Amino acid sequence: MIDAEPPTAEKRAAEHGPVAQFLRCHLPMVAVALVIVVAVVFIASERWRRGALFFGGATLLAAAFRLCLPTAQVGLLAVRSKPFDVGALTALGAAIVFIAATINSLGVS
Repeated sequence: MIDAEPPTAEKRAAEHGPVAQFLRCHLPMVAVALVIVVAVVFIASERWRRGALFFGGATLLAAAFRLCLPTAQVGLLAVRSKPFDVGALTALGAAIVFIAATINSLGVS
């Protein structure tokens, strides 16, 4: 016999295990964290400007996720109200990108 009601998101997540359930809820934060890891790799390999640009980009990505997704789907990116989070992340990300793009390289006059 065919099941009359479609499976809910919770039922599908429970079938795939706790890792899939965690990723489903926190995927935006995982994506931002991966970009931050790339930034740290650039900074560790002495590409500090590129690393700073990636770090600012990760902050702007977090702002975009917070703006576009409902609060239940952004996981740990939801700290305060949506307007405050988006405004603070956008201002911080824009400042990081601006400073990284305009600052003179170290040791160059």
